[in-house]
Amino acid sequence: MNVAIIVAAGRGTRAGGGEPKQFRALAGVPLIIHTLRRFEACAAVDEIVLVAPVKETAVHVAADGGELRKLVRVVEGGATRTGSVWRGLESLNAGEVEIVAVHDGARPFVTPEEIERTMRAAVEWGAAVLCAPVSDTIKMCEGGRIASTPPRASLRRALTPQCFRYELLRRAYERARAEGIEATDDSALVEMLGAHVAVVEGDTRNIKITRPEDFALAEILLRESKQ
Repeated sequence: MNVAIIVAAGRGTRAGGGEPKQFRALAGVPLIIHTLRRFEACAAVDEIVLVAPVKETAVHVAADGGELRKLVRVVEGGATRTGSVWRGLESLNAGEVEIVAVHDGARPFVTPEEIERTMRAAVEWGAAVLCAPVSDTIKMCEGGRIASTPPRASLRRALTPQCFRYELLRRAYERARAEGIEATDDSALVEMLGAHVAVVEGDTRNIKITRPEDFALAEILLRESKQ
């Protein structure tokens, strides 16, 4: 069985507004519902676990009219992203899960095809991350000066989902908890184990909505996708 853990436990204060960004309306529908629908539509996903504020989530999911049939549970998040993913992992039945896909709830433009390709790569390699090309030149900086300029062709932006065999991801998180390690993405923890992490090329439109201007861009992307 393949399970998606959607992480949407933060308050999203950088996005502005009077409510957590995952519940703000995007074209009249809460942001998190847009994201969940992408995983609902992916044939490779068997179940969805949402890590988010339970009471607020229940209201918005109920308003969606029962369309999210793969959503099996909502788990209260932790104090950090790493803590939230761990709570999602703890809620799974280890004997039943093969691949876990971890995805940011604020990325509503991932496609079902991208999700499936990344999960298939994780089946083959054990771990896979959806990535996008870097368009800007990146500078490595130290002590207020530019130390080096890595070749852009070898650089990628890490997106989500990031997919792993359950046992591998569980082991990475157990080590992180034992050593007090916090990471901005799951791949970083798996890389610390020396595991091979495959790269799956993704679309640059798979943006993470973080700031107020991102909502305006998201509205444009939604309109374009319906044309």
